[in-house]
Amino acid sequence: MERPIKKDPIFLSQKSERATAADLDIARDLLDTLKAHREGCVGMAANMIGVAKSIIVFDNDGEYMTMFNPEIVKSSQPYEAEEGCLSLTGTRKAKRYRSIKVRYQNEAMQERLKTFTGWTAQIIQHEIDHCSGILI
Repeated sequence: MERPIKKDPIFLSQKSERATAADLDIARDLLDTLKAHREGCVGMAANMIGVAKSIIVFDNDGEYMTMFNPEIVKSSQPYEAEEGCLSLTGTRKAKRYRSIKVRYQNEAMQERLKTFTGWTAQIIQHEIDHCSGILI
């Protein structure tokens, strides 16, 4: 079910709680909301729909991917990016890395480790920042 986009910077600045298997419906709603905004959005975190849980969804080279409790365990090749966000107006500069290794859980709550590069890595970093209460 598509949910409204949360734009309250005070709420968005709060660190998200760890997600559990009980949060699968939130992940589905988050994915539905991302799909509804696919023309102008490539990734979302659960706090963007008003739920302070560590869940992100994003476009991974044309295929949607969901991560529970993602954390970057390795990063390399820093650069400065300019990003926008559905929850905020305008664009802002952000430090990003061209390559990241992420530890996360999939929808079956199984731990995974995967390396991402380029545009997909940038999207993931933006969404993990949301989970940490970091706004661009």
